[in-house]
Amino acid sequence: MMKPQNAILQVSAIKALVLELMLISIAVLMPILAHALGISVRFWLPMHWSVILAGLVLGWRGGAIVGLFSPLVNFMITGHPLPMILPSMTFELFAYGFVTGFLKEKVNLAPWLSVALAIVAGRLIFIASVLILGIVKGDFVTYLQQALLPGLLTGVIQILVLPNVAKWWINAFPPPSLKA
Repeated sequence: MMKPQNAILQVSAIKALVLELMLISIAVLMPILAHALGISVRFWLPMHWSVILAGLVLGWRGGAIVGLFSPLVNFMITGHPLPMILPSMTFELFAYGFVTGFLKEKVNLAPWLSVALAIVAGRLIFIASVLILGIVKGDFVTYLQQALLPGLLTGVIQILVLPNVAKWWINAFPPPSLKA
């Protein structure tokens, strides 16, 4: 017979999985919406929103899972991100989810600071992976300007907005606890 504590952990794990799948779905739907509306994905950064939110709401594990699988699922469904940039975006989004959750959950940083540092870390990982994988065939500085500068304003908006969305979410729908 299952102990009550184990049953609670099992239910919590199922709830966490459902939330992760929901946030991955949002990460897939937002770029589709951006493309349909003609909004630059380099400006809006549509997948980043739900990944960072996952880190804030579900912690480092949930953030890492949503960050890892969002670009992969999106690619399988839509063919985007393009194959040449898929690995770099996967590393970047994984970092966003993991770092946001880790800094908030384990280091106890303020949510806005966790998001800000995660954005910096994710962008640095993106740049490093683009260099290591040899993705850029032209001028690297021009590539960085085209790839990173359009999203700066969105990054600031994410720092300001996502901690408030996470606070509302946690108050309205307390996330499952996977702690024994």
